Amino acid sequence: MRYLTESFAVGALRRGQGIEQFLGAAGSGDVPAVSWVSIEPTRRGLAVTLHTVEDAGGEDFCDLLEFPPLDPDEEFGQEIAVVEDPPKAMAIAEDRTGALREKWVNAGMAGDEYRDYVRAGRPKM
Repeated sequence: MRYLTESFAVGALRRGQGIEQFLGAAGSGDVPAVSWVSIEPTRRGLAVTLHTVEDAGGEDFCDLLEFPPLDPDEEFGQEIAVVEDPPKAMAIAEDRTGALREKWVNAGMAGDEYRDYVRAGRPKM
């Protein structure tokens, strides 16, 4: 099972584990780009971050963290919010990025979603 149920996603965040979601094609410029959203526990609370990077990968290279940021000033993504409550963090991510409640995965797994996106011919989502 790739996707986390809501209770598993909330449980992961409460245990100090991050979750993330691949969002697909991004941007409208000359450089192909993709984005994903992450929710990571920090000392300040749960940080909701939107990442937009160059679509620099393929089936054999799908580590999204290694892709160059589309905006060099946002090397680590654009922080959207920091909150304490896991369901609220998920709701903010879903509301502000278009993430879907049923598509959250454990941290580090959005690359698998990217690989599926590449195999499908990089469709506009």
